[in-house]
Amino acid sequence: MSNLPIPNKPRHLSLTWRVIALTSLLLLGLASLFTYISHFNLTSQFKESRVAHLARQEREIRLAVNRSEESLRQLASLLAASPGMGTALASNTPALAADALTSQWPTLQLEAGIDEILVFDANGERMASWGAPQEGVFKPVSDWVRQVMYSESPVTSLRCFQDCRQYAAVPVLVNADSAGMVVVSRSLADVTRQAQRVADSDVALLVTGQPASSDLGEERILKAWNGHLETLTHQASTLPLLQAAAHRSSLPQLVSEPLVIQSGEVHHEIAAIPLEGDNPRQSSGYFLLVSDITEQIGTITQDTRTSLIISLAGWIAAELLLLAILWRPMARLRRLADVLPSLARGGYFQARAAVARPKGRFFDEIDVLDSTTLDLATQLESFEGELRTRSEQLTLRVKELAQERDFVEGLLDTARVFILTQDDQGHITMVNDYALSMLALSEATLLGTHFDEVFLPREAMSNATSIGSHQDERVVRLPGQSERIIVWAHAALPTRQNEKSTRISVGLDITERKAAEARLTWLAQHDPLTELYNRRFFQEALDRALEKDNPGAVLFLDLDQFKEVNELSGHHAGDSLLRTVADALHQEFGRDCVIARLGGDEFSILLQNADATRAIQLAKAIDRVLDNIGLTVGSRRHRAVASIGIALYPIHGDTPSDIMASADVAMYKAKESGIQRWHLLETIQHAKDELQQRVYWVERIRKALREDDFTLMVQPIVRLADRDVRHYEVLLRMRNEDGSLVAPGSFIPVAERSGQIIQLDRWVVRESLRALRSVQHLGISLAVNLSGQSFHDDGLTRFLADELSASGADPHHLILEITETAAVTDFATARGMMQGIRELGCRTALDDFGVGFSSFHYLSQLPVDYIKIDGSFIRNLANNADSRIIVKAIADIAKGFGKKAIAEFVDQETLIPLLQDYGITYGQGFHLGRPTPMKTAFANMPAGT
Repeated sequence: MSNLPIPNKPRHLSLTWRVIALTSLLLLGLASLFTYISHFNLTSQFKESRVAHLARQEREIRLAVNRSEESLRQLASLLAASPGMGTALASNTPALAADALTSQWPTLQLEAGIDEILVFDANGERMASWGAPQEGVFKPVSDWVRQVMYSESPVTSLRCFQDCRQYAAVPVLVNADSAGMVVVSRSLADVTRQAQRVADSDVALLVTGQPASSDLGEERILKAWNGHLETLTHQASTLPLLQAAAHRSSLPQLVSEPLVIQSGEVHHEIAAIPLEGDNPRQSSGYFLLVSDITEQIGTITQDTRTSLIISLAGWIAAELLLLAILWRPMARLRRLADVLPSLARGGYFQARAAVARPKGRFFDEIDVLDSTTLDLATQLESFEGELRTRSEQLTLRVKELAQERDFVEGLLDTARVFILTQDDQGHITMVNDYALSMLALSEATLLGTHFDEVFLPREAMSNATSIGSHQDERVVRLPGQSERIIVWAHAALPTRQNEKSTRISVGLDITERKAAEARLTWLAQHDPLTELYNRRFFQEALDRALEKDNPGAVLFLDLDQFKEVNELSGHHAGDSLLRTVADALHQEFGRDCVIARLGGDEFSILLQNADATRAIQLAKAIDRVLDNIGLTVGSRRHRAVASIGIALYPIHGDTPSDIMASADVAMYKAKESGIQRWHLLETIQHAKDELQQRVYWVERIRKALREDDFTLMVQPIVRLADRDVRHYEVLLRMRNEDGSLVAPGSFIPVAERSGQIIQLDRWVVRESLRALRSVQHLGISLAVNLSGQSFHDDGLTRFLADELSASGADPHHLILEITETAAVTDFATARGMMQGIRELGCRTALDDFGVGFSSFHYLSQLPVDYIKIDGSFIRNLANNADSRIIVKAIADIAKGFGKKAIAEFVDQETLIPLLQDYGITYGQGFHLGRPTPMKTAFANMPAGT
């Protein structure tokens, strides 16, 4: 066989890839165009949605400003109607005018945010003033006086200088004539919080054209806008954005078009809303809205990326389809292209072996080429077969040897365990790479070193150094780390005759496992939040203390109003307060006592070898320590106040459960006491009686609910004008086995403490609706008292809707009452629940009104139809001037808010004329009607259809 010279092989590009390259350029161009159009449409839609959103935000903010202006006008009207104001202006006595509102001024400052009150007579002369005037602002008092006195209607104004204030001027009417006017002002900064809620953005109040006050920080002065920021929310994040915006855009530009600022991966949109004021000094106010639009920008980017990916996926799919169509014919051409060069070198037999003989009647050009090379293939078949056989055998053997070598090397070098061998003296003779890397030693340094010198035996294991042991634990100090614990497994290696014995040792780092075991042991005895002992350890410690037969004491602590901390400031604040209390208790008393957190807000202290005197001293000391503990969250200040129950052993119990139950009873006694925060049980029998009494009433209530042992009574609510009765209050009683009735004061407190009060409330509502169904056609309404716990029950409105549907009762004839204390304690929840009840068609009433005067502030916002004035004011109305003033004020305010007043505890005829003079519509009490069984009261009424 001759060898021909090999010509230079030119570079070439396959026809297949030329076709794919050209089609790829076309498809990629179309994909780019599709992605661009999609991105352009998304961006346009986003801009349109932001314009609509900003318009909606502007409407909401202007509505908030108008509402603030209207509430200021209403408040000014109430002040103008205050007792004594008209008399003072009519008599032109400034002292009387000052006395008329002096007592209310602190409340108006704190609760209504009033900055200034001015009182003028009909000639525009100032008679009295309270608060600080707006610096630098000229108030057109004379114009206001003429306008108010002429029209006898209020005037409102918004004026900005160093800050922005709303003004309301209202006339003071005396005998239907204007005797003067009252001007009230309030900073617009208070509206910023409302604007933040309605706009769902950070809000700032900008005042331009006038210098800032001296106490305003330099960083809040924006010279580029010739203004300063009066108020802003989230200053730490908002202020840098506004400073940047001031240098990038003017206020007119910001009003007409929002500015988008990018900071890293975060995008913010800043818009300005001008305030419509009437300040003659050309100063202006603006609300600045800072909105985080990162999510919307990210959505557009993600959608664009998705479009691009879809386009690329379509391109790849099209190219793959084209490749599949061309692959087979082009593969035959490629095969021949690979064979033909061998013909130039004399490789005719190789060409015959590579090409199959064509079959069939019809031949194409490729078949002709195949036939041309087949005659030369047979010459190389025998040589290729023998060479292939021998090559496969050799390859297989080499592969087996390589696998064995790689297995051993991989086991030693890649396993993340210490692997080494030792001779019969314990010297290291071989070590793997992992051990060398962990020990940071070279192989030459480690080889020959004794095993015990590198891996130190643990003191707890006496047999650790035994060369014949199969497993032990040792300690090694790795560079840059603390000591690590290594567990070793040893095995003897097989040796030939007359050779010294050796062994292989495999070590595993178990440091983390040991630490986890120690942590689990600690958690079994400690509370993870406070790191005090837990209930289990405390019970065991108390059990051990009882076995010693020495006297001692158990103090049971329960934090008061802890639930309010979680609800008002969040559970993180509650956890922080618990840790603070625990740290203080442990630091002060941890050396002498066993202190544990039992769960929630309950703590327990075991004082051994102590008497009652020492236990009381400890309780007083704890009280003093807790008095110094407080937690500030935002503007709220939470104090740590605890009720402490003291039980002595073995006086109050000889088992842990008895002692803890006695301490629990003592703790509740401390809560009920208004004198001191701790309580020591007198005798064990007294403690058991208290506990048994509570258990008795809990079971008695459960039995009464199960066996229908409750009954309803009604007391009429009389319309004082004509003594007509269309309202009844539903009262709950429990039946004894002898038929006598139990007053609610015996079981309601227990039901509230045990959580059964919600079941009682629902039973009363269900039975009242059944009765209402038969008398509602007579125009009779039933008023049902609900507990504060029911108003916090999320399922109340759903229950009412189901019962109203099932009973067929008209919801308009059902009045649901809640006490003033429960409503004001959690105002937001009470308002939401009342609104839900009213949406069902029911009416609402505020019971025991007037006990907490804070409720005057919330009355306008509570959706109630009736106000029941607390009986403590009605009883002494005839002979107590203070009660008359309070009741008249309540009646006037109720009338002003469009709510009807009901006087409770009307027990004598002499009260009725007074109540009618005050404008009170309804009365309730023993003089007007005593409680009677519901069935008796409604027995003679005609039944409805």
